[in-house]
Amino acid sequence: MVCDRCIMVVKQLFTDLDIEFHQIQLGQIELKKEPNTEQLEQIRSLLQQHGFELLDDKKSKIVEKIKTTIVSLIHGTEAEELNLKLSAILEEKLQTDYHYLSTLFSSVEGVTIERYTILQRIEKVKELLMYDEKSISEIAYEMGYSSVQHLSQQFKKITGLTPSHFKQLKENKRKPLDKIKD
Repeated sequence: MVCDRCIMVVKQLFTDLDIEFHQIQLGQIELKKEPNTEQLEQIRSLLQQHGFELLDDKKSKIVEKIKTTIVSLIHGTEAEELNLKLSAILEEKLQTDYHYLSTLFSSVEGVTIERYTILQRIEKVKELLMYDEKSISEIAYEMGYSSVQHLSQQFKKITGLTPSHFKQLKENKRKPLDKIKD
């Protein structure tokens, strides 16, 4: 789950299945009691029908937590932490050594944590450019870039366009958050 609408859909699925939960957050659900085998298969099936996946192995859960943390950091309410060191943030939130997290993420996702984070940041920059409410300088500052030049170079490297040129385009060149990979 990578957005509030995802959480809403998952809440509705669990309500429809009459499975009680304590809370649903990005990437995780805390159930009031362990589901039986039949319920687990219903959950798995319904989640898949809506484009979600039930992660029940430890490594997949860790990778999902990494993704959720990065998405929350960049697209959510934790944007003020963008200037902090990502490795320190992940170590603190997941209580795991960053080297292990980095190696695991790369082996499962086929992309480094750093690359995934850059792609997420660029997607957020695209969103802000499309809203056309802030200057590129304001966006660079908000997204934790050291300068407009740094943002522009990274943006062009990923999209093939300068931020100014992208802003002039009228068509939507954004990607869904869960589809962001190289």
